[in-house]
Amino acid sequence: MDELGFHHTLHRPGTLLDVGAHDGAFALPFSALPDSRVLAFEPLPAAFARLHAAFGDPLPAHVELRREALGDRDGEAVLSMPLLDGAPQEQWASTAKGYDGAALGEPRVAERRFPVSVRRLDGFGLRDLTAAKIDAEGAEYEVLRGARETLLRCRPVLSIEIEERHRPGSTWAVPAFLDALGYDTFWEHWDAWRPMAEFDRALMHRASPNPAVFEASDPYVFVFYALPREHAEEMLARLRAAAGRGAADRR
Repeated sequence: MDELGFHHTLHRPGTLLDVGAHDGAFALPFSALPDSRVLAFEPLPAAFARLHAAFGDPLPAHVELRREALGDRDGEAVLSMPLLDGAPQEQWASTAKGYDGAALGEPRVAERRFPVSVRRLDGFGLRDLTAAKIDAEGAEYEVLRGARETLLRCRPVLSIEIEERHRPGSTWAVPAFLDALGYDTFWEHWDAWRPMAEFDRALMHRASPNPAVFEASDPYVFVFYALPREHAEEMLARLRAAAGRGAADRR
């Protein structure tokens, strides 16, 4: 099951959050789910322009797009994006790290920096958040800290990209933070859902932190799923049943 399949299977009416919306690969299908409201954040100017264009003008009434980053404070930050041989690498843009080619020892890499606004999700006072997808290139911990009150109040399901290559220690720190909020974190591979305690980082989570080096373990697992503990057993049963139906359809 892929990340979108997770959200389709566990969909509940309410607000669906897309952090790091980029071109809308999640925000667009989120907007088609029944009784959904989409709140999407994308701080990179070029990506935000494409995201807005994908939805059209005027925006649908149930879609809100914000050219901001989420974090654990309201204010401003620097969004750093690497250029590889002069070509923008938008998927690596981050408020949590920089890309100084000289510091990396990589002459092919340069850096472009953008000042961006940062907001705490808790400042939006959401009461109906049912799901969130978070792709923040190393800033996941700050995003979640700034959403603590919302997570405790709304109990959404979460899919989060967490990568040690962007922030060493993050695959321990983020699940630990969520555990304190009453969330259980899982990873999925070939339709098997396993707890975070069984995740083998040395085998399944090795990748180069250098945007000029395309090197990763096979498999490379970097999307993790967090379920509110009080509903985790029932939700896992639904996910496993959906995966079983998908496997049967493929045969």
